[in-house]
Formats: sequence, C-alpha cells, structure tokens
Amino acid sequence: MAVQAAGTVRTTRAPATCALIALCCLIFVTGPAAGLVPGYGTGEALALAQRAYFRRWGVVPAELFAGTPRAVLTPATALFVHGSWVHLLGNMLFLHVFGAMTEKRMGSVRFTLFYVGCGSLALVGYAAAHAGSEQSLVGASGAVSAVLGAFLHLFPRARVTSLFPFLFFLPLRFPAWVVLPFWAALQWMAAGRPAQGPGVAYLAHVVGFALGFACAWAGFGPPRGRLARLPGGGGGSGSG
Repeated sequence: MAVQAAGTVRTTRAPATCALIALCCLIFVTGPAAGLVPGYGTGEALALAQRAYFRRWGVVPAELFAGTPRAVLTPATALFVHGSWVHLLGNMLFLHVFGAMTEKRMGSVRFTLFYVGCGSLALVGYAAAHAGSEQSLVGASGAVSAVLGAFLHLFPRARVTSLFPFLFFLPLRFPAWVVLPFWAALQWMAAGRPAQGPGVAYLAHVVGFALGFACAWAGFGPPRGRLARLPGGGGGSGSG
C-alpha cells in the first residue's frame, strides 16, 4: 500500500524528523547491511558481519530479559538499524510523510522523545511475546507505527491518497480515520499468523500504533469530533 497524506510535508519545518531520517540513513550506509563498505568483506564474510552487527545493536529477546546491561539499551539502538535497503526506505518514507505534521503539532523535543520511547516499548512488547527467541530484531517500524497512531488521533480527517495493489493501484482518497485503522488491522491479522523463520515483526507495529494513539490522546485530549486542522496544503508520499 502506498500513501500520500495532505499537509505541507515539504514546507513544514520538521528538524527532528529530518534528523531522524538522516541518522538512520547514515548508520545504514556505514554498516554491513548496505554492502557499501569494503571492510566488511563479501559473501560469507559479509553475512557473518551482518549477523554479528544485528546481534550487537538489535534486540535479542532471550538476552534482553536476561538483564545484561548491554541488552537493556538495545530497544533504543535497534531503532536506528535496518536490515536492507527496502526496510530502510519503507520506514523512512512513512516517517517523512507522517512525521513532519506530527512533529509540527507536538514540537520537536516532545516528538523525538515520543518517537524513541514508543519505538523502544514497541520492540520490548514484541520481545516479551517471544521471550525465548534468539533472533535479532532491528528497525524503526515500531516507532514509525507510533507516529501513524499519533497522526490518526491528531489529524483524523486528513485526506490520505492510497494505492492498493489488489485494486490495480487505483488511487483512492480516504480520511485518515479510514486508512490508518485499516492498516493497523492488517498488521494485527499478520501478527496472528504463525511465523516461518525471520521476517516482519508485525506485533511491534501493532504495539507501536496503539502506544502512539494513546500518547497523542493523553497529551492532546479526545478529538471531540473536531475537524483536524492541517498545517497548510501540499503533500508527500511514502510506501510500506
């Protein structure tokens, strides 16, 4: 599903969103997953370097709940590590689309704390459900999902243009209160399916989305049926 949210994403000043995107991109291109640094080697050597890198900076549920000092920090460090170019670009495009407007409403400092806090808790939530797993969990998906949840609360009537593959990519415009709950429901259904080896941590998406919506509700109160005011016109795009 591809989306475009109405609002001034390109002209709204969102330094925290831009900084988070830049940091994730910088960490990725200098790490082994990008395949751009010769020092990590090629072939099997590169694969071993990637596994070691993900295990060091990602969340390993079995180690996290063992209480080692290094593992306790990994829910925060894992937010800035991605496993592939597709993984990185998908998360960053969604953050670009929905992050700027959410940051504008929250303020840069609060948005940054919200992003890291909710993203870390989303990874902890996933780890708690798979406490014995030795697989590394990395990526900003939980944090980006929290941004989507907050966006739903803050801008429920923002128009979102969606492209659905099963409708032959026909562009359809719906309010956020239709599109984002539909997206969350898809994540919930996917999280309920048995995992077949390493893959997408859908449960982290669900936890992040719920946390983001709850935090926005707690910080800004119930919508009270108001028409969400958008910070201008224009738009941005993303995919996931």
